[in-house]
Amino acid sequence: MSRFSPANLRLAQEIIRRYPVAKSATIPLCHLAQEQDGYLADDSMAQIAELVGCSSAEVLGTASFYEMFKMHSVGKFCLGVCTNISCQLLGGEELLEHAEQTLGIRPGGTTADGLFTLEDVECIAACTEAPAVQVNYRYFHRLTPQDLDQLIEELRSGALDDVVPAHGTLGKVRQDLGEDRIANITPPEDQIEPVWLRRHRELAEAAAAADAGTPSTAGTNS
Repeated sequence: MSRFSPANLRLAQEIIRRYPVAKSATIPLCHLAQEQDGYLADDSMAQIAELVGCSSAEVLGTASFYEMFKMHSVGKFCLGVCTNISCQLLGGEELLEHAEQTLGIRPGGTTADGLFTLEDVECIAACTEAPAVQVNYRYFHRLTPQDLDQLIEELRSGALDDVVPAHGTLGKVRQDLGEDRIANITPPEDQIEPVWLRRHRELAEAAAAADAGTPSTAGTNS
């Protein structure tokens, strides 16, 4: 399956209605497609383009900027071992090598049972907890090789399914907004300029006028 299921198509249309410009829903729809299939397929991007009124190339250009979006099938669990400086100094590279031996794959590979994809990742902002690992973007800190073996076994057995859902699932609780709770969905060109933004503009105009030696209208009623 690579186009939205009927239920997810209805959800996609609900998501689009939250935005004043449909194209702004591109990233949330990419996440929805990846949650459905585990990765972002070409047909999914084509359908997202149809829904938001842009080209498939624009969807691809947006999604390919973000490492979280996978353009090919991956395992149920994407296991990323950080090897940047803090983790490297505290055993990150050795932990990655141990993961390779335990899983029998190299970074970028997926185990034959389809459970694990191994990744050598850049800094994951857990430098004080090195060496750090992410599984489907859930953090596991200060792991030893023995800790990693236990983590893999618990993932394999399903013991952590409540903690680490299948790849593509961002959260276990989805935000649900009724039509009466959606705010500020008018197009940008129809929105009233906030007071703080108007004051910021007036101050900028006053500074520019002072530099040019011309009178300023800042502080006057508009």
